[in-house]
Amino acid sequence: MYECPIVFSLLRSDTATGQPSPLTGPLRAEVLYARPAMCTPQPATGRIRLNVGGQVFETTADTLTGAGEGTMLGTMLEPCWNAGATGGVPEHFIDRDPVCFASLLNMLRTGELHVPAGVPERMLFREASYYGLLDCIRAARIGEFDLDRARLVTSVPPGRAPMARPVIRAAPDGGCCVTHGPVVRVYNWMLEEPLPICLTPTEPVRDAAYLGDSTLLVGAGGLAAFSALTGDLTQHFRLAHAGVKKSPLFNAGALVAFDQQTKGFASCNSRDSGYYGIGVWDCITGEHTDSFLNQNLDCALGNASKLQWLASTNALMVIKACSPEDSWSSSSITLVDFRDMSVVWSWCSDTRGKDHRRVVDAVVMEDERSVRLISQKHDLGFLDIRCESSGLQPWPRTHQSMVTAPTCYPKLAVHSGLLLASKDDTISVYGGPNHDHLRLALRGSQGGGAIADFSVGGDRLFAVHHEDNVLDVWETLPRPPPIA
Repeated sequence: MYECPIVFSLLRSDTATGQPSPLTGPLRAEVLYARPAMCTPQPATGRIRLNVGGQVFETTADTLTGAGEGTMLGTMLEPCWNAGATGGVPEHFIDRDPVCFASLLNMLRTGELHVPAGVPERMLFREASYYGLLDCIRAARIGEFDLDRARLVTSVPPGRAPMARPVIRAAPDGGCCVTHGPVVRVYNWMLEEPLPICLTPTEPVRDAAYLGDSTLLVGAGGLAAFSALTGDLTQHFRLAHAGVKKSPLFNAGALVAFDQQTKGFASCNSRDSGYYGIGVWDCITGEHTDSFLNQNLDCALGNASKLQWLASTNALMVIKACSPEDSWSSSSITLVDFRDMSVVWSWCSDTRGKDHRRVVDAVVMEDERSVRLISQKHDLGFLDIRCESSGLQPWPRTHQSMVTAPTCYPKLAVHSGLLLASKDDTISVYGGPNHDHLRLALRGSQGGGAIADFSVGGDRLFAVHHEDNVLDVWETLPRPPPIA
């Protein structure tokens, strides 16, 4: 309640006009109600005192501003938090752990995170979540990914029996997911694992793709979207063919998202409907919006092993590579333009030559002008998309044959103009004009065995091992803040 001061004005009434006059007429009293004096609270400035769990911390408003808007500490600077302040240094009591708070407050001061001795990292993360500082924690913990400075920071034990051919996908926020038979194990950026995701209990998951930080697209005996945070089913996609919406039970394989993560491609087939090709779904409405069907056996669109969206050319690269189950089949690479539903470039391996090297993975480089291939013998190949594909020979003239068959076929990926290739328990990084110069090798954790798959994203590199399904994580420390 604010007091309204009352002002008395003594006036004389003019006998002729009856109007008030300060000079003539009899005196009368007039009460004037002054406008309330609104004592508007001001934002906190200067020093602020925080009593956390009985331990008093004194800091400045500038330090708490670093917590960001919408956080608990940032909100303490707003006027409504200081309406009852009567002067002096504002003090607030917070019933939380003072040891963790000291580390978090120091992070806001310096930009660097130090986990206190004897404090589990997960406990510090939980306290940071209470204050709304998880984004600050991540920024102080994980720097922009640099392969030259990457280091193996942790290995997550599997907790489950090994499964054949696991697939790993990096999330934009620094988490990841790993397929494990019919389920998908999802990890947030703190590597905490909520409930697993399961589409069909009898069908193994063939691929997964992130639609932003919180939604995961899963392909198995059907296609569905799940919440990466809770594991709840959010969308079940149906296959439309010949003008009829079919059952959601069809074989969905390789996946990729595009158009700002609102649409998804899926390589799929269905024996019941005869559908064999690439489908396009609106991931918001769940509608099957388009298809590219091709019965050419050289273009295995309905059984692709990898899809890659080329944003600059607005085209889709469909890669059919060999797997241990069909190691003697031909491989193909197809570039599809969905604007006019045409194949604009394609290449198919020649299985008749004496020196037949099977393509086990391929990736389009970031300039979208060339494709790098890798064989089961770890030979690197090259294809120029700008040239006619007929007669192209991707392999070098000489190579070293492996004495024994590899435990896992190698995988490829690209990051910041560099080519990454897995071999046994190591990920090799290649640079140079032709991406054939070995720059460095990242060794996985000991005892995990050969790397089955790896993925780069969210400023991290993830790898899953074949023998024990051990999950390895590489990241780059943030550069220290400049000294003022």
